Amino acid sequence: MSDPSFIEKQEDNLSIHIFEVSAAMVGVCLTVIGIISVITTLKKLETLADEITALDAIIFLAACIVSYIAIKTRERRRRMRLEIAADALFLTGLGGMVVICILIVINLA
Repeated sequence: MSDPSFIEKQEDNLSIHIFEVSAAMVGVCLTVIGIISVITTLKKLETLADEITALDAIIFLAACIVSYIAIKTRERRRRMRLEIAADALFLTGLGGMVVICILIVINLA
């Protein structure tokens, strides 16, 4: 289990997963912005949810870019730092999605 090639493959897999899911989450954020726009127009509501969702999309895009750079990096130490940064950005984006969900529920209630 301590085989360096096994550990490196696991590290690459983490970067690949962050890259794929972050890219998908950018699309989710764009869809949510459209849905929020329709709802606020129909119900004549004021909310910050669409602005926060746009910021969240940028955070997910940053996670996607950083994880892509980590995939392309061959130096292990630099790759590890990039993976940690991508992971932190991704988790921040997920936290933002929770805030957005709470705002939507509060405004629609």
